[in-house]
Amino acid sequence: MASLPHSSGCRIRVNDAGRAGEWRVILLWTALFFLFASLASWSLLFPVARERAGAWLARRWRLFAGRAAQAGRGVAVRVEDSGRAARATGAHAFDGLLHHRMVLAMALALLLLPPILILGLRRHVVLEGFGSEDLSESSSMIAQLLRGERLVPPSPPPPEVFTNAEVRRIKPEIVSADRRWERVDPELQQRVLAIFEVMSRRYGYRMVLVEGYRSPGRQAELMRGGRATRAGAWQSCHQYGLAVDIAPLRDGRLQWDMGDAWTRRAYHLYGELAQQAGLEWGGNWRGLKDYVHVEMAAECRRARQARRERQARDG
Repeated sequence: MASLPHSSGCRIRVNDAGRAGEWRVILLWTALFFLFASLASWSLLFPVARERAGAWLARRWRLFAGRAAQAGRGVAVRVEDSGRAARATGAHAFDGLLHHRMVLAMALALLLLPPILILGLRRHVVLEGFGSEDLSESSSMIAQLLRGERLVPPSPPPPEVFTNAEVRRIKPEIVSADRRWERVDPELQQRVLAIFEVMSRRYGYRMVLVEGYRSPGRQAELMRGGRATRAGAWQSCHQYGLAVDIAPLRDGRLQWDMGDAWTRRAYHLYGELAQQAGLEWGGNWRGLKDYVHVEMAAECRRARQARRERQARDG
């Protein structure tokens, strides 16, 4: 009989240790849920950063896979042993999670609620210096135009629009720019023309193509002259026909002055519609703002990568 209290105490300590282990598992999984929710929100709110991170992870994975393949077959045995141990640990952890499923469900709901609210309300964010606009109808117009018949580029404005004294003083680089729609990627062409239609029909702005395709030589020249770009040859999406520069036209003159309310509204509407059409707008860039510029960013990155791969193959 003297051994019974000692045995009961062992059981109590064992149970306490088990509960402590379960709570450690719960805390671990809660932290993992929080990390996952944060990453999911970040990737949804910042698609460009998501694509860059994905490309970086893909490169790291290929590097890791190559090194793992060279490690030898002996690793397989150790992996097998580790797998059995991990399965046993995982089964124990799963039992603990199942036991506290209500607590975990509440924690998950609390973690997911903020990003859901942010995503639900994000369309009502007002750009700096940009009056509140109801863009929901514009979004549906963009979608309808892209689903309909192919859009045809409008007639260009008179040549002097791009060569007058004001242009030569403020934006001399556009005098010799290529404005041929046929040299722009067909998909990008349709998205931009849909934006033109909405800007004209709904908001009363006439938008014109300032520059489309840009040769590598012209790109290098612009960079050397410190005009309009910091990108060298083959670094700009213009070289692949995947970027265009667009400006609003008023009273026969291209408008650039972001201090002017009419012009500022035109560019912000243009940028918002570009994003609705799946394009990246230069006005959102952190460094040099390029309000006239839109591009198909993901396609451009793939085109640059394909070019680098061709160069590597060709030596």
